[in-house]
Amino acid sequence: MAEQKKIARRSFFAGLGLIAAAGAAARLAPPGAAEAAAEQPAEPEGKSYRLTEHVKKYYRTTTI
Repeated sequence: MAEQKKIARRSFFAGLGLIAAAGAAARLAPPGAAEAAAEQPAEPEGKSYRLTEHVKKYYRTTTI
């Protein structure tokens, strides 16, 4: 019975630490970060071609 209380206490403090870290990250984020993430267009469905950042990087490396 005592072992179960220790596990519950540990998970409580671990959760508390995660919440504190998330709060600090939200506090230190740039002011427009949440709106910028929400304004991105939706990804098309299926397995079609997508112009992603790593594709753009590849295109930049192939220029002469």
